[in-house]
Amino acid sequence: MKRIPIQQRGIEASRLILGCMPFGGGWNRDPLTEEDVLKAEKAIEAALSIGISMYDHANIYTMGKAEETFGRILKARPGLREQLIIQSKCGIRFGEGDVPGRFDFSKEHILEAVNDSLRRLNVDYLDVLLLHRPDPLMEPDEVAEAFGKLKSSGKVKYFGVSNMSAAQIRFLQRALPDQLAVNQLEMSLSRLDWLDQGVHVNQPVGASVNFSEGLMEYCQMENIQIQAWGPLSQGKFTGRSLEGEPENIQQTAALVQRMAAEKETTPEAIVLGWLMRHPAGIQPVIGTANAERILACQDAERQAQLMTRDEWYTLYVSARGNNMP
Repeated sequence: MKRIPIQQRGIEASRLILGCMPFGGGWNRDPLTEEDVLKAEKAIEAALSIGISMYDHANIYTMGKAEETFGRILKARPGLREQLIIQSKCGIRFGEGDVPGRFDFSKEHILEAVNDSLRRLNVDYLDVLLLHRPDPLMEPDEVAEAFGKLKSSGKVKYFGVSNMSAAQIRFLQRALPDQLAVNQLEMSLSRLDWLDQGVHVNQPVGASVNFSEGLMEYCQMENIQIQAWGPLSQGKFTGRSLEGEPENIQQTAALVQRMAAEKETTPEAIVLGWLMRHPAGIQPVIGTANAERILACQDAERQAQLMTRDEWYTLYVSARGNNMP
């Protein structure tokens, strides 16, 4: 699989990323089982076999067990760490007693969260750290202090954000000496506001689109790598039952299946290829631990290269459920 530079800053990453959120069993405090670890190991083996070098975590995934599972695998396989690009996130905190779930970009929390992630992952450093969701109480100078300490200590190489607008990135960036490397957003054939926001300029219907104006353009101009979470739409276009789904989703699923058959590839490759065809160089984060489904994504980059404008728009308009304005 072709590798692409993230931010031209020395990270050579595969076009696809394996999202590790399903690792570790349920979102509970139950201990890890051998079955949990074996399932994750099979997923990693499948990902490695198709050239996936980048792995996406967050400190909260399955209450920390996703990172712990990954760490057990790394411990059992010396030398594997240096073959991988490991990315994790922090900033979301679960509710505790009378304190509700909240976001936390305080220096204290960022440093503590990274130390905990490193311990669970059984590694000395993260290649990339993302701030998970915007914190209304964010103070850029305080974040900069945390980032500076993590970088100088060698615990994190590069930093980025997730689910942030262009204005929020600019606000944070003003305090940082280094350019943010990543912005991870929900993007898929079933989540189209990142496209609709642009095509509905000067259209009344655009008032109902909830996406940061100019975010796609800003990230491209600033060489911020856009990553897509949820790119497979939880299987809506690749074989999941569509009972109760809107007509446009059902029609698009049929279209994806037809295109995959005609091109002798998989529905997963068509869905991901559609995202990757966009000139922003989007990196899809495949959020599955199913080895067969991971393998089904292998042809995505080739399908992106082969996809014509007409094919891309045919999928987009079908998924929109409305003609272009």
